[in-house]
Amino acid sequence: MSSNTLDRALVLDAVRVTEAAAIASWTMLGRGDEMAADQAAVDAMRNALNELDIDGEIVIGEGERDEAPMLYIGEKVGTGKGPRIDIALDPLEGTTLAAKSQPNALTVMAWAPKGTLLNAPDTYMDKIACGPGLPAGVIDLDRSPAENIQAVANAKGVAASEITVCVLDRPRHAEIIAGVRAAGARIHLITDGDVAGVINTTDPSTGIDLYLGSGGAPEGVLAWLFRNADERARAVRWGVTELDKKYDLHEIVRDEAIFAATGVTRGGLLDGVVYRDGCVHTHTLVMNSSTGTVREVRMKRKV
Repeated sequence: MSSNTLDRALVLDAVRVTEAAAIASWTMLGRGDEMAADQAAVDAMRNALNELDIDGEIVIGEGERDEAPMLYIGEKVGTGKGPRIDIALDPLEGTTLAAKSQPNALTVMAWAPKGTLLNAPDTYMDKIACGPGLPAGVIDLDRSPAENIQAVANAKGVAASEITVCVLDRPRHAEIIAGVRAAGARIHLITDGDVAGVINTTDPSTGIDLYLGSGGAPEGVLAWLFRNADERARAVRWGVTELDKKYDLHEIVRDEAIFAATGVTRGGLLDGVVYRDGCVHTHTLVMNSSTGTVREVRMKRKV
């Protein structure tokens, strides 16, 4: 199946799916129950997917079949009557953020023609990302934070002190954080939600130039980081044989793709779900690489 699969209807369908999950998870906002917030998003996203005329398969999801009751890796979704597509999703990126009603909780989904999305196991991986308009190869996972910061600074024509790096605030990132500060760059620590952190590098208005760290493979990754033998075995089951391989963007997504993210809580790029005057309001970012378009979609619906 070619990238002709990605027509305008699928763009709108992607928006509807992430909107449904965002609205459902919003009902559990600030209640302190991460599992309930995530389950609400999962249920809504799965129901929305199964209403679509697609022959879809989850390649990055909520875990493996025995570990996740819904939206597991390998699950089939849709009516089975439409285009064959791979789906990567996170029904609620930032479950802790939603449970605490903190910024940057999102619902996220991407899809591409069948066989073109990396089938990633549920493991940890190293990640690095920068925004558009920079030369290919300007950043590299094998370089130190200081080297990557200087490379991005050189490409932008600024001093290293003008570069801002987003890092997930975790003990495992202590060395990265120290390296960023030693390089003289600014650091933007986030408590959760590395998808939002990476997306922020794509928009100059956020002031984020670079993302560094390690986290879950379902959130979109550039290289594997296996914490134990079980995770290595899990990768092999999904056909990953080069366990130390670095993946660039075009190996993760081998064809054109559609990406959609809807804000659950207000963040740097997206407003959260709002109920006002008998209506629900949502804010979604949707990208279609086949047409090179980036849209912000605001929905208002009576409830």
